[in-house]
Amino acid sequence: MKISFRYDRKKVIQALRYHFISKKEIRILIILVNVFALFAAGMFFWKKIAPVAFLLSSFLWFSLMVSFWFILPFTVYSRAKTFRDSFNLTFLDTYMHIENPNGSKNWSYSAFKYFIETPNFFHLYIDERSFFLIPKDAFTEEEGTHNARTLLREKIGHK
Repeated sequence: MKISFRYDRKKVIQALRYHFISKKEIRILIILVNVFALFAAGMFFWKKIAPVAFLLSSFLWFSLMVSFWFILPFTVYSRAKTFRDSFNLTFLDTYMHIENPNGSKNWSYSAFKYFIETPNFFHLYIDERSFFLIPKDAFTEEEGTHNARTLLREKIGHK
């Protein structure tokens, strides 16, 4: 199976959001900050803390949400040249062959630890921080997406 694709900026930004939110330490941090913000709101409501303390906790919550939802994805997107290239990807039995204008590479399925599926992409993880995105809209038919999903489950493993 062979596909050709370019990345769509909005979809990549959304995929990067999925990546950041899927990390355990980030989810724990978000939960803790939300609990802290709710606790501060309750304490402010019962007049146990000054308005400045509530304002500070609200600012912390707002800053965290803005950084994970906007700043981090846009920063990663703007720094990675990969998202501006076009690719040809061929799925073979033992490896994937990927080409772009700068060269080509054979990538063994064993090079990937796992993959996750989001609404627009397959995220193939090399390690916890590095991954390769395969857009689902590169497949011409739903059957192509299904075949790729089946192949990736067999060869890499789903998280």
